[in-house]
Amino acid sequence: MKRELISGGSPYEDIIGFSRAVRVGPYIAIGGTAPMDMDGNTVGIGDISIQTKQCFETIKMALEKAGSSLNDVVRTRMLLTNIKDWKGAAEVRASYFKTIKPVDTIMQVSHFINPDWLIEIEVDAIVAS
Repeated sequence: MKRELISGGSPYEDIIGFSRAVRVGPYIAIGGTAPMDMDGNTVGIGDISIQTKQCFETIKMALEKAGSSLNDVVRTRMLLTNIKDWKGAAEVRASYFKTIKPVDTIMQVSHFINPDWLIEIEVDAIVAS
């Protein structure tokens, strides 16, 4: 199967050596997506809702570049630096997936490489032909 690498433009892609998304056949994996804009600036410092929305907008763009959409998402993982933020993040997630209802995991991590990030989100999708 063909392996397609999808860039999201993050300045960390070359530093770390990763792609925003990788598609192999019908499978798409999107790695930890941080709350950054197209210029690499952190969005919504201190606001879990704004940061979560930015993550999902970046994910949505990556899925579209991979020939997919949010409708193909089968799993999300939300990694939070403060588990008490789960409800705010979940409310934003629900606005994207209310009817799609992929499985989800929410967990707390100690911190990210940028201390202003409150959340990173991972997504797996399968494109139905």
